[in-house]
Amino acid sequence: MKIAVECKSPLLQKSLELFLSRYLSSTKKCDIVVRDVECLNDNRCFYISSSPKADLVKPFSKSQLVLALENRYKILKYEVVENDDEVLHDPLNFDILEKRIQYLTTEYQQNILKAVRAFYEK
Repeated sequence: MKIAVECKSPLLQKSLELFLSRYLSSTKKCDIVVRDVECLNDNRCFYISSSPKADLVKPFSKSQLVLALENRYKILKYEVVENDDEVLHDPLNFDILEKRIQYLTTEYQQNILKAVRAFYEK
């Protein structure tokens, strides 16, 4: 999961950068862009605000932030895989099969890491 942070609030910007330091990436290479300004027509946008329309409502904890972003990431990846499923029926297209196996492996790895994190956070 690659995340870019673009906030108008310098305090929120720095806080998110600290919380998400291991996931940070450039805007061009990221999967999700975290913003404090509502954005339209961009499915990669993750909106944080005190508004009820926000993807994550302030105030929030680091674990709430990471869980919400992981859920968004799964939704985005599911949409990509769902589109790829149509091509999976072609028996000669191994690239799609390879991507599907890679996606499932990554998802499995993330689930294991989440379980380990949950165990040590108790």
